[in-house]
Amino acid sequence: MRMTKNYKILGKYIKDVSGETPDIETYIFVKDQISKYQLHIDITSKPLKNKMIEIETLMKFADKEESKKKSYFEISFATVVKIDDKIKEKKELEKIVLCDVQIEIYPDLEKSLLDLLHNSGYPDIKFEKKINFKELYNQRLN
Repeated sequence: MRMTKNYKILGKYIKDVSGETPDIETYIFVKDQISKYQLHIDITSKPLKNKMIEIETLMKFADKEESKKKSYFEISFATVVKIDDKIKEKKELEKIVLCDVQIEIYPDLEKSLLDLLHNSGYPDIKFEKKINFKELYNQRLN
């Protein structure tokens, strides 16, 4: 099995960032509730020319309960990758987009979202569970 990477990240940047806590009552309420908030991730991609792809990873940290008082945090992270010419299979391409690139950019993305949360007045937030992109990708195949 060859271990060389079959893609190259040409650039990555935060496309959009949003943190919302409408008022002090919400802030106080959310401070107690935020441990119940959950991380959601959504990945889309669009082909550019010359074997390049723009991958957009949308990461949200939000309340899964229907609560009147809630804060909302979201980062849209764009990664532009050049795909190796040898990649012909759609399956291989999907694995690069949904798994390999995500694993590589995740530390940046997670840090950006944590910075947003900390700067929004929630200094104690940590993400206990790392997102396992291999597992997610494999679940998608089954």
